Amino acid sequence: QVQLVESGGGLVQAGGSLRLSCAASGRTFNTYAMGWFRQAPGKEREFVAAISWSGRSTYYADSVKGRFTISRDNAKNTVYLQMTSVKPEDTAVYYCAAGRTYYSAQIYRNAYEYDTLGQGTQVTVSS
Repeated sequence: QVQLVESGGGLVQAGGSLRLSCAASGRTFNTYAMGWFRQAPGKEREFVAAISWSGRSTYYADSVKGRFTISRDNAKNTVYLQMTSVKPEDTAVYYCAAGRTYYSAQIYRNAYEYDTLGQGTQVTVSS
């Protein structure tokens, strides 16, 4: 099972950009579908984006589509979330998630489909 460590969070002004990284331990990273979730204060955790272990399939929540981009570098055991045109409502703790799969195009959209969740990184967008 992989372990995940997120980084790259911080304070950014509305309209700005930020890139989150998630480093995974283990030698089988390229057999995990990856995703990002977020949780704002007083709200439930919600899905943000997902990517297959091949990197060829991606999926986004409607709220971030066109603004966020998920990508991965299997050689570096790292998945990224590029955030652009950020809004105050993007303020949340962002979590990286990993879900084992045997299918290169598999995408997981639900939290229960993932095996491992990171500790999270705080993103704050000021207006």
